[in-house]
Amino acid sequence: MSIKVSELTKVYGEQRAVDAVSFELKKGEITGFLGPNGAGKSTTMKMITGFLPPTSGKASVCDFDIVTQSLEVRKRVGYLPESNPLYYDMYMREFLEFIAGIHHLGKAGAQRIDTVIRQTGLQPERHKKIGALSNGYKQRVGLAQALLHDPEVLILDEPTTGLDPNQLADIRQLIKELGANKTVILSTHIMQEVAALCDRAIIINKGKIVADDKLSVLQQNNTGNGYLQVTFAEPVTEAELLSIGGITRVVAVEELSWQLFTSQVDEVRKNLLQFALINNRNILSLQSNSQSLETIFREMTKSV
Repeated sequence: MSIKVSELTKVYGEQRAVDAVSFELKKGEITGFLGPNGAGKSTTMKMITGFLPPTSGKASVCDFDIVTQSLEVRKRVGYLPESNPLYYDMYMREFLEFIAGIHHLGKAGAQRIDTVIRQTGLQPERHKKIGALSNGYKQRVGLAQALLHDPEVLILDEPTTGLDPNQLADIRQLIKELGANKTVILSTHIMQEVAALCDRAIIINKGKIVADDKLSVLQQNNTGNGYLQVTFAEPVTEAELLSIGGITRVVAVEELSWQLFTSQVDEVRKNLLQFALINNRNILSLQSNSQSLETIFREMTKSV
C-alpha cells in the first residue's frame, strides 16, 4: 500500500480534530477525501505529509513512517495545500527552479520544469511573475510544484479552486492521467469533482471516518433502498418478479415497466437477466438508480 493510516489522531487542547482515523490507499487509485468545514480533512492530510505531527497513531507513505522517516516521506509526496503558498515576487520559472533545488533535481530539473509547465498548461503565462497571475493560474503553479519531483503520492487539497470551466477540464484530465500510476488523494467540496475523478470516497465528519467505499457501492447501497427499473417486451407478474432472489419489493410503473427494490443491485441484475433467459422474456431496458453524492454527503455529515 502507498499510504497506510492507523488510528491517526490529532488533539488541540480539548478538541480532537482527528479521532483515530484509519485507511489504506494503493497505487493507481484516486480517492476523494470529503467532509464539511472543520471535519479534519486538511489536518489529516498535513499529518500524512509530515507537515503536522500526530498526537497518536501511525501512518506511512511507501513504507516510510511519517514521524521517524519524514524526509523520506517528503521525497515521495507531492502536496498542494489548500492555502497554496507561493512567492508572488518570483517569476513562475524562477519559483519552479527554486522548488527543483529543494528537491535536489540537479541537471534533470530544467527538463522536469518544462514537463510540468506543459502538463499544467502554464505555457501562455510562463514569463510572468506569480503575483501577476490570475487565481486559476496560481492554482496551476501550485499543482506544478507538487508534480515537479515526480512523486509516487499526490495529496491535493482543493486542487481546482479558482479554475474556469476550460481549465477545470484540463486539470481533471491531468489528475486522471496521473492517477493511473500514482496514489492520489484529493479533498474537495465539489461533489461533481469526485464523481468525475475518483474511484473511491472517504467521508470524514467531526474527526471520524463515517464512510469509506467505492463510489458505486456508496451510491447504490448507502441506505439499502436501491432499485432497478426494468421494461419487458411481454407482461410479467408481480409474483414472478418477487421470486427473483434479492428483490424485496416491486412497484409497477407502467404496464410493462417495474421498479425492483433491493439492497443488492448488482446481484439482482444478474438474477434478473438469468430469469429473462430461462423464462424467454425479453428485456427492453434496464437501469439502476444511484443516489447523488450530495445526498450521501448530507446523510453522513448531518448534525445529530
